[in-house]
This record gives sequence, structure tokens and C-alpha cells, in this order.
Amino acid sequence: MSELTLTEPEVLTDHTGMICSTSIERIVSGRNAALAQIEVLMQQLDDVSTLTRSIGGKTAVDWAMKQNFRCGCWLMEKRETAIKAITRNLDRDIWRDLMQRSGMLSLMDAKARDEWYHSLEKDDIPAVCEENILSTFKQLHQSKGEVFERGVINVFKGLSWNYKSNCPYKFGKKIIVNGLVKYDRWGYGLNWGWQRDRLADLERMLMILDGKPVPDNRADVTRRLSDHIHENRHSTSYEDEMFTVKYFQKGTAHITFKRPELVDKLNDIIARHYPGTLASRQ
Repeated sequence: MSELTLTEPEVLTDHTGMICSTSIERIVSGRNAALAQIEVLMQQLDDVSTLTRSIGGKTAVDWAMKQNFRCGCWLMEKRETAIKAITRNLDRDIWRDLMQRSGMLSLMDAKARDEWYHSLEKDDIPAVCEENILSTFKQLHQSKGEVFERGVINVFKGLSWNYKSNCPYKFGKKIIVNGLVKYDRWGYGLNWGWQRDRLADLERMLMILDGKPVPDNRADVTRRLSDHIHENRHSTSYEDEMFTVKYFQKGTAHITFKRPELVDKLNDIIARHYPGTLASRQ
């Protein structure tokens, strides 16, 4: 299987049912050991600085930093402040890695992923410990169905109702989006932004509903579409197993679904969130 796909996460413990096969105990013990060694290193730097200052050689801030690049290093700051910042930075990266390994990101739409990453930028992120890891992923595991369905609803609600093809009560055979592509004298190009994210979200949702591995962002539909446009700058269409995409110079794109049975599953989710709305229009 390609290394560019995300398969169902391997179960690590009975508590979470979704963390990949990485030992929680190893992560926590490694994190604690690293922080302890960092404190020792900081004390050693303090001792060396005391020595060099006593002989007129100033401190580590002066002789350990590159000239004109003294933008700061936490190892040379006050111990209490530095350890808090280093711990927060380390924990932030560990949480990101755990989330990636868990498979939860593949269930989230772009908005939910942005909210998750934004939460990690706060100063009060939870410490990486066994209790916090288990409780966090137990909660995520219990709500993964809700997370996925919320993503479907967010994508659906983001459609423009200015086009007849975009039904305000269900996904039709085709949807129309604005601003997916740009056009200039060199030909077409794929835009960055929320329309690109929406197309990637749609593919991920359809792949999950089809029980297939979810491509990561190095091989998803937006990357393949971008490569296709780059190699065929004057082409006006793209096709894969899920979509036919026809795009126009004004920036709009007509996205036709090729798997109507999967679209029905998306519409079942919409109907659960808006009872009676879909049935009354079928």
C-alpha cells in the first residue's frame, strides 16, 4: 500500500481504540526524560557562564550565539520562564504528532483542523501525560462520528446557492464552486484557499464512506488536479475515480460526482441533521 495514504489507525489500548501503535508510556517517559536533561543542560550552561564571566569572557548569550543572530535561545533565559516555554513547545509538537497518528485528522474538515491547530497555539495546552492522552483520545474516539458528520454539514453549508445545480437541501449530481482556478496568459492555475480545501474535504469524505484509505495532502485530489493543470495549462477538465471537474476562465468549476451511491450517503447525513427537509423534496 502506498505510504501516502492514511489507513485505519492501529489500536494501541482498550482505553482509546484509535491511537496508533506508539506506546503512550514511551512517549510520556521520553518527554519527561528530555525535560529533565534540558534542565541539567541549562544548569551546566549557567555554570559555564559563571566561569567565563569571572575571567572576562562574558556569558553564553555572548559567546554561544552567532554574531548578528542573537534573536534568543530559551536555554539561555531565566530557568523558570524557559522551562515553561520549552515544555509548551515540546508538548505542542507531541500533541500534533499524536493527532496525526490517531487518524482523527482524516475525519475532520478544514475548519475543524484549523480549530484544533489553533487550540495548540494557546499558552494553556494540556501537559502530555498518560491521563491527558487517554482522556483526550477517548473523547475524540467517542465523538468521531459526530466530527465526520459535522464536516459534511460544513462543506454542504459552504456551497453557494446562486447556482441552480447547488441544491439548498442536498448534494446533487453536480456542484458549482467559485474561485477554484485562475486563468492568465500562461493558462490555468489552481488557487489556494477554502475552495481548494472544500474539494479535498469532499474527496476525503467520499473515500471514508467508500471504506478506502484517505490520501494525505501530498496525494489528494487538489494535488493531483494541480499537477494536471500545471502539465496541461490549457486543458479545461480533470477526471479521477470520484469526480469530473470542468473549470472555466472566470474561475468557476463544475464538479460532477461519479459515485452516486456515495452521494446518497452524504445526503443521508444531511437528512439526519435537517429532518424532513430532504425527504420532502425527493
